[in-house]
This record gives sequence, structure tokens and C-alpha cells, in this order.
Amino acid sequence: MAFEGLADRLQGTIKKITGKGKVSEQDVKEMTREVRLALLEADVNFKVVKDLIKRIKERSVGQEVMESLTPGQQVIKVVKEELTELMGGEQSKIAVSDRPPTVIMMVGLQGAGKTTTTGKLANHLRKKHNRSPLLVACDVYRPAAINQLETLGTQLDMPVYSKGTDANPVDIAKEAMEQAKAEHNDYVIIDTAGRLHVDHELMDELEQIKDTVQPDEIFLVVDAMTGQDAVNVAESFNEQLDISGVVLTKLDGDTRGGAALSIKAVTDKPIKFAGMGEKLDALEPFHPERMASRILGMGDVLSLIEKAQTNVDEKQAKELEEKMRNATFTFDDFLEQMGQVKQMGPLEDLMAMIPGANKMKGLKNAQIDEKQLSHVEAIIQSMTKKERLDPSIMNASRKKRIAKGSGTSVSQVNRLLKQFDEMKKMMKQMTNMQKGKKGKGMKLPFNPF
Repeated sequence: MAFEGLADRLQGTIKKITGKGKVSEQDVKEMTREVRLALLEADVNFKVVKDLIKRIKERSVGQEVMESLTPGQQVIKVVKEELTELMGGEQSKIAVSDRPPTVIMMVGLQGAGKTTTTGKLANHLRKKHNRSPLLVACDVYRPAAINQLETLGTQLDMPVYSKGTDANPVDIAKEAMEQAKAEHNDYVIIDTAGRLHVDHELMDELEQIKDTVQPDEIFLVVDAMTGQDAVNVAESFNEQLDISGVVLTKLDGDTRGGAALSIKAVTDKPIKFAGMGEKLDALEPFHPERMASRILGMGDVLSLIEKAQTNVDEKQAKELEEKMRNATFTFDDFLEQMGQVKQMGPLEDLMAMIPGANKMKGLKNAQIDEKQLSHVEAIIQSMTKKERLDPSIMNASRKKRIAKGSGTSVSQVNRLLKQFDEMKKMMKQMTNMQKGKKGKGMKLPFNPF
């Protein structure tokens, strides 16, 4: 999960103050000192930290906290609100031009993930906003960038305007605009050239493209894992081009997260999107409040629901519910569910969205073993159709064959069969309870945590 180290530090600090019936100025002083250290360690800009801590202190020793019934929780509310404000307050929506097409210029240094993000953004606009984007290859200095964008266009079944490496980027952008109008594309996303560092030649070219196409948005793509450097790059590009927003890539990596917390404060430009993985649908609108909740261990239920709505088939979900009620749930259904959950992203990221999951026994600091799920999948896939529908026919030779076919052991096969059987019994008990019968001594059959 993004901000993992920072989240651990802040959650530990917050835990100490949450349950306090009374909060003294000394308590606030100690908490803000810990928060300050955690933020600096996460590579948040020093001046940004100083201003944030000052605001938290002032509000935490004010009347709204000290005279409240739950001062500890009020302090946490203050920290959450200030973190949210630091990252932009509320979600910044993408522009829509009154006179289509809406033009977005993608800028940034080499290696930040600009070309991939261009593809991800086009995919997001089509899937979530029903738009038809045209991708434009203006990075004429790197043939690989043009090839990459054309490949992305093929994968997404989207048009790419390209004139190879010999044409002038300004001319390419201008001609692409004419094509977009002729073909009724409502968004034009221009993938511009990057450099290893900011230089005059690059900026002059970007300014010329900007003057020619008059973009509605200029998105700076920065790698969240470069920490403080990402903030310096954002400052430089903003001074030269007056960017309209930032896209943070690799936010799912082992990042200290300081860039995300500093960029808005330093540039006064919002973070519009966050790249959360390799796949072409792994781009999420950036919600400051939701991110603050996740950092503080309060979960992010809205994002979890959105992910579920995107990836889970509603008709299948209703059928599954019916099967659960009637205890006719099979291994095929189980496999289908696993597939849908996997589409929602890494399990650790999903757990971070569940309020209080970090406090569950055994989950705190635990890596959720995706390998175990692969074993479960392999075991089920090694069963025959008949075995999946009716596990009661399993005997020693069948179990041995399944273990061999799945690269697991007979004991792992037995464990899965036992847990599956107990899960079905539990479903039946819960259904009986809903029908008004008393569930005698009902308990969780196995502890998943």
C-alpha cells in the first residue's frame, strides 16, 4: 500500500491519544512531535511539515478539542482534516471543454511513466466517462515511445496519431487537432517528449506545443518513488508551463509518500490521478479525504465499493447469494469469486480500505500471502468437474492426484476441503438464523485471520 511506513508511524502515534478522556497540551505536543518526525521520514517537504504541525497544534489546543466530550477523537479529526487539506481538500475533476475536443498535454521527465499514463488516462475516459480519445505521439526523440503508444492504442482499440520521428512535434500536435475534429474525438491526449532532467530546449518545445493547441489541461506525470525530487520537478514544470494538475505514478510501490503530501502545498496545483499498478485500468482519481483516511488507518469504503461495482458482475453476485442461501455453493462458484476479487487489485490494498482491518488480529504488519491463493486456485483447477460439484466423493487416490496436479501436498488439499465444508455449514446456519431459527452455538468455523 502507498504510504505504508508513514501510515504505520502515524497510526501508532494516534492510537496513544484516541482513547484519552482528557488531553493536555503536553499530550498534543508529544503527538505533534511524533507526527512531525513521521512526515519528515516520509520525505515530506520541511516547510510543508512545519506549517502543517503549526495548524494541528493551534486547532488541537483550541476550544473545539479541549471542551469536547471525546478530546482524543477530536484531535484525530483535526489531523485528518489538515492532511486532507494539505493534499488539496477535495477531488479535482478533469476538465471538459465547451468546444470539443478537450485537449490534455502530458508532460514530465523520462522514466516517470508518461506514455503508459497517457494510455491509462485514455482508458479511464472511455470506461468511466464514455469518451472517445485520440492519442498523439509527440515524443519524436524516442522511437520506443512512439512504438509504445501505438502498442497501447492497439491494446485499447483506440486511434493514435503519429508521424514517426522525422516530423516536428508542434506540427504533429496541430495536425492531430484537425484529425480529432474531423473524426469527432472528444478528447486529445498529447504524449510529449521527456528528458532526464529539466532543460531549456525541452521547455521551449513544450511551450510551443502549448501555444499551438491551447490545452485545457497540462498534466505533469511524476514518479512518487523519487520522493523530494518529484516536488522539485513539479516546481520547475509549474514555473515554466503553469501546469493544471499532477498525476502520481507508482503510488502502489514501496514509496515513502512524501511527494503526494508535498506537491499540492508547494505548487498549489491539485493531484488529479494516481497510478496504482501496471494494468491499463490501474489509474484512480485522487481523493484527498479518502487518502487521508487510509493513511490514518480509517479505511476507504467508498473506493472499495467503487472497485467492487466495476469488477463484480451484479447478476453473478445475485446468483451466488441464492446459492449461499440454499447451501448449493460449489468449488466452481468459489473459483469465480476469487477471480473477481483478484481483478479488484492486490489484497493488501483492498484490506487497507477496510476500516479497522489494520487492527484485526494477525493482520497488522502481515503480508497477505497471494501465493496461498494461487495454491487454492491450483487445487480447485486440478479437480474434475464432478469433484468440484460434489467434494464428498473425494477419496485418498483422488486427493493424491489433485495434490500432484496442483503442485501441492495432500494435507493442503485436505485443509481446503475441510474449510470449504465448514464454510458451507456456516452459511446454512446463518440462513437458518435469518429464517428465525436459533443458531445453536454458532461460531466461525475457522479463523481466517
